Amino acid sequence: MAGAKVIVLYPSPRDVDTFERDYTQDHVPMVNGQNFNGITKFIASKIVGTADGSAPPFYRVAELHFPSMEAIQAAAASASAQKAMAHGISISSGGTPLFLIAEEETTTF
Repeated sequence: MAGAKVIVLYPSPRDVDTFERDYTQDHVPMVNGQNFNGITKFIASKIVGTADGSAPPFYRVAELHFPSMEAIQAAAASASAQKAMAHGISISSGGTPLFLIAEEETTTF
């Protein structure tokens, strides 16, 4: 069975230092198995550039991995996950983050 994930795309913040502090010190610790039951992996990435040298359309990308779409739905329905998601939205000073849901397909080489 393919896994599934939530992808959160954060726009460039108005104040990078404040966003980084809020994101790394307050928000990232909220992304855990207690708040997101069934989560298997969390990846937080900072976008540092684009292939063509233009300004990146997003500043950070968060990936919350789950074993299935049903696991995402169950986790997202919890009060603790909703509180964590609301916090992520509240610290995004560059605009509302974009939340995407994806099914994963893995190819190994």
